[in-house]
Amino acid sequence: MDIQKITKYIVLALGVIGLILQFVILRKGDDAIEMAGLAGNFSSVSPMINLALIILIIVVLITLISSFASLASNAAKLKKAGISIAAFAAVVLLSFLLSEGVETPMKDGEVLSASGSRWVGAGLRTFYILAVIAVGTMLYSGVKRFFK
Repeated sequence: MDIQKITKYIVLALGVIGLILQFVILRKGDDAIEMAGLAGNFSSVSPMINLALIILIIVVLITLISSFASLASNAAKLKKAGISIAAFAAVVLLSFLLSEGVETPMKDGEVLSASGSRWVGAGLRTFYILAVIAVGTMLYSGVKRFFK
């Protein structure tokens, strides 16, 4: 059996399980599920959520495995990915070094630590730097294409 047939059977089985769980949820009705949920009983929807999490984990694992297999089979792609990861790490490091951390009281009464505050600032700076790079790349590409 090849991988495509195995995948079809797994997808079919997960689809049938999801369909059965959907019928169970629909049979109970919205009001009964809502009342049970207010009482802390989530047994009606928990299996569907667990199935969704299992499918998400399977998809993420398959994506990562196929991506790494593709990278490992081509040295040029592996080098390009390494350079991209290093550049991203450099942007994050630069953002972290430029950020300051100050203990900050939050609305719920807790206090955000100086380290947490610094990481929030680093995340924002990383986003801004990457956004500027993306916009600059698009402008450069558009201007270059315009003059050709």
